[in-house]
Amino acid sequence: MSRRSMIGEALAAGPAEPIVVADEAPPAEPRTNFTSKRLDAFGEAARMVKKPSIRLKPSECSIWPGNARDYAMLSEVRVRSLIDSLQAENGNRIPVVVRRSPKGAEHPYELITGTRRHWAVSWLNANHYPDIELVAIIEDIDDEAAFRLADIENREREDISDLERGLNYKAAVDAYYDGVQAKMADRVKLSKSSLARYIGLTEIPQSIISAFNSPMDLHVRYGDKLLPLVRNPASLAKMEEAAVHIANEQSFRQSGDEEPIAGAEVVARLVKATTTSSRGRSQKTLIEAGGTRIGQVDQDRGRGLTLTLTPSELSTDEILEALRPLIDNAKINRKQGR
Repeated sequence: MSRRSMIGEALAAGPAEPIVVADEAPPAEPRTNFTSKRLDAFGEAARMVKKPSIRLKPSECSIWPGNARDYAMLSEVRVRSLIDSLQAENGNRIPVVVRRSPKGAEHPYELITGTRRHWAVSWLNANHYPDIELVAIIEDIDDEAAFRLADIENREREDISDLERGLNYKAAVDAYYDGVQAKMADRVKLSKSSLARYIGLTEIPQSIISAFNSPMDLHVRYGDKLLPLVRNPASLAKMEEAAVHIANEQSFRQSGDEEPIAGAEVVARLVKATTTSSRGRSQKTLIEAGGTRIGQVDQDRGRGLTLTLTPSELSTDEILEALRPLIDNAKINRKQGR
């Protein structure tokens, strides 16, 4: 058996299976728990890696920016199950991968894979478990190889959004593959169409993304419906107008502990907005009481009035008093056929 790192062999061979987007997915297989998935992904590596592991503190590592995961988006809620697992096992069973930082760098190591494990151990260190360390393997690899290694691991992850993957792939194709998607697709063993669809998500502006409760809800399959409309200035303007209303409703639901608007419904409403004629489009009016904005009313000839109220300190009578003239005005307009 060669003493060469299995990580190197994995990079040479590429991932065993390509990413399959949702509408191309094979029949579902029984789900396994987190540890089983990680061991499945790295089982062969664990058998063949000969390099000894080291133990270090998360504070000794900077985070390599080429990884798909947005470190700033991690939170105790998103990482809770991993935190519990590391606490029970007194550390990470599957090593993270680091490389040595250049001389003069602030941290001696740079983390290539294992962002969630790094975050979880950091959290544990700051919350009554200062002795738990991060188990790591040191690899000597360049940025392009680091990207492919991180991509191999991240394809096993279910909590990286399709948008995060798209942004990561777009940056990588420009940085390592001369801007040629076909070259990158061949190198990482991913179909050209799948790669193009992930990168396509990066064309969706933040004004549209804001309509989703979370970027995790923006799946790659939704890009097939949204991108043609985003690329048309007229339909984009209509979607942006609808997105503002949807985002306000998402915020209102969140403040009331209600279920958010699902991603599929958000897409349906955005698409529908582009086919609504100007005759049927709603007119929006802010609702104010005592100089404070308390909500919004949408007046639509086809549906009547839609009220969106924001929780406030005002009494019920004060809110109703603010709504009365808006309702009366709507009645007058309806009688006059406007």
